[in-house]
Amino acid sequence: MYFFRNITILILFALALNSCNVPKQSDENVLARVYDDYLYESDLKGIVPDGTNVKDSIAIVWNYVNGWIVEKLELSKARRNLLDEDMQFEKQLEEYRNSLIIYQYESKLVSQTLDTVVSDVEIEKYYDKNIGSFQLKDNIVKGFYARFKEDNPNIPKIRKFFYSNKPDAMDSLEVYIEMYSNLYFLDDETWILFNDLLKFVPIQTYNEEAYLQNHRKIELKVEPHVYLVSIADFKIKESVSPLSFEKEKIRQIVINKRKLEIINRMREEIFQTAQQHNDFEIY
Repeated sequence: MYFFRNITILILFALALNSCNVPKQSDENVLARVYDDYLYESDLKGIVPDGTNVKDSIAIVWNYVNGWIVEKLELSKARRNLLDEDMQFEKQLEEYRNSLIIYQYESKLVSQTLDTVVSDVEIEKYYDKNIGSFQLKDNIVKGFYARFKEDNPNIPKIRKFFYSNKPDAMDSLEVYIEMYSNLYFLDDETWILFNDLLKFVPIQTYNEEAYLQNHRKIELKVEPHVYLVSIADFKIKESVSPLSFEKEKIRQIVINKRKLEIINRMREEIFQTAQQHNDFEIY
């Protein structure tokens, strides 16, 4: 730990004028003192990530030491100024500890028994039953896009394949994209947020809904690039969200419901067993 020791020596030197009354029973290097509390070298173990340079390491240690001093000073002042009844935290601490124990137990129980496989049939059934809950908050689209250098001599060919309806056009397009494009998305079977598309394609519009209704084949030139976009389908916000767009969300909902069922079943079993054995009474 020679590297760390160097840092400690520098910190010790910086704090030398403020250090005094170091406890003799300790052989450790003391970095700081606030009243009768001491900060030792071992207390700094792990706060400096491996590979950190000397300058940054010193800054990290220095900030930690200063933070420790301020915390101890504030804690001391708070204790002097608060009434005894203001510092009665036993009940809150006990409740918090109990909550942590119960949470840990429930987490282990769920991890041991939870079935995370959710079938497409189950997802579709949940979607149909709760379809009124699936309303789009944003516009979504199906489509693909790509960006090319505007001086690319193959743009006419690429444009032809890009907007073609022929089955083999995509194969040819993929070849050109692989060769000439460094930004593209070709999955026109997946719904994506229109706003996500706008992060990569510089479409300018003040009315997204009207724009989508009137633009399916889009070509934009923003030097030094040309952007090609093909919108296969779109849905406007506040309309019913499609099942495929909500699939992962529904899967998580079903899994969370299973978690609650496991926990509720466990609680009911505990209650019933305790009741049968007269383990509790209500007065």
